[in-house]
Amino acid sequence: MVTYIIVSIASGFLFGVMDGVIHANPLAQKLYQVYKPIAREKINPQAGFIIDLSYGFVMAGVFLLLYQSFPGAIGLLKGISYALIIWFFRVVMYNASQWMMFKIPVKTILYSIFAGLVEMLILGVLYGLTLQPGI
Repeated sequence: MVTYIIVSIASGFLFGVMDGVIHANPLAQKLYQVYKPIAREKINPQAGFIIDLSYGFVMAGVFLLLYQSFPGAIGLLKGISYALIIWFFRVVMYNASQWMMFKIPVKTILYSIFAGLVEMLILGVLYGLTLQPGI
């Protein structure tokens, strides 16, 4: 239980840091100009922190619940499998919907898909290396 709490907090923190890097870098700022007309002028960092921390707990918990179902003999492979599943459902499907509904440049969609893959793989590796049911 202690490991779960520590890893959940760490992954929530990582979510926040990676989201900042992914969305605030100069390339992303240029690609995301398409969202400027509907984007908030200011963000609420406290709400963002709470949301990212919550994501960390939920994602770590789901990984533990489904651990035995993931392919792979070792935790690292299970973590990568989990990352790819989460990436598909969280990132790919969202971006496909965005592309279908809005006039968003393909390069912006591809950046989001690739950045999301990197983010999910980092988290999946963290979970795979640190979390196992019953430990």
